[in-house]
Amino acid sequence: MSHSVNPGPFADLLFAGLPDFEPGHVWLVGAGPGDRGLMTLHAVNALRQADVIVYDALIDEDSLAFAKPDVETEFAGKRGGRPSPKQNDITLRLIELAKQGKRVLRLKGGDPFIFGRGGEEALALVAADVPFRVVPGITAGIGGLCYAGIPATHRDINQSVTFLTGHDQTGSMPTALDWDAIAKGSQVIVMYMAMKHLESITEKLLKAGRPEDQGAAIVCNATTARQQVLISTLGKIAQEARESDLQPPALVVIGDVVKLHDGLDWLGVHQAGKKLNPDPLG
Repeated sequence: MSHSVNPGPFADLLFAGLPDFEPGHVWLVGAGPGDRGLMTLHAVNALRQADVIVYDALIDEDSLAFAKPDVETEFAGKRGGRPSPKQNDITLRLIELAKQGKRVLRLKGGDPFIFGRGGEEALALVAADVPFRVVPGITAGIGGLCYAGIPATHRDINQSVTFLTGHDQTGSMPTALDWDAIAKGSQVIVMYMAMKHLESITEKLLKAGRPEDQGAAIVCNATTARQQVLISTLGKIAQEARESDLQPPALVVIGDVVKLHDGLDWLGVHQAGKKLNPDPLG
């Protein structure tokens, strides 16, 4: 696959002083939650220099237009319930390509170290004596909620936020989590990959005393043109998700910050002429 590069008149200024991508190195790069405008300058700098790009399922392929024309690309996306490359095979491929003296860019959705398995890949590179760099990215739990008009924190509502995954390495609902403690101690809960087990998760939170009428929302395909937002309550979110036929990738957020959507849905204003509520908390 080949792509065109249009560096623009300010490229020399933009990229001056940024690191050179050395042959035989691997860069683990976060591409952000979907909108390519949310990629960092370091990420674009990596794309411009890479010889090989090994990219995930949630990467907007338009982002690859930043790469040089002769770049090699390899798809390594993993999606639940579908045939996917095994993590160990992906890691071994990164090592193999680096040992060939190539500049290897591992392009991952969101941030490499937040539910992105970047830590596992980096440790394998260390064991194989392959030099690497990590480029942070905007994680969906921050950027995706922002595009949905739901702040992760608000001074009048919460002073903490908990990020968790809705399934473990086997695909099952996480058993290592203390759901009672999360229900009682987490003011706002942001869940990645929770759609499959949403009904079981909400049941556990409700059983532990979380209020049924507390705000809950689902954000699908966050920050992209396909973004969908469902606003509900903890007691109804699982049922309404089924009725709406919402599909992953999706974030689930639970907490009173969801109430702010009525006042902060800036994207809805542009897309549908929505009138915002200046006092969403009443």
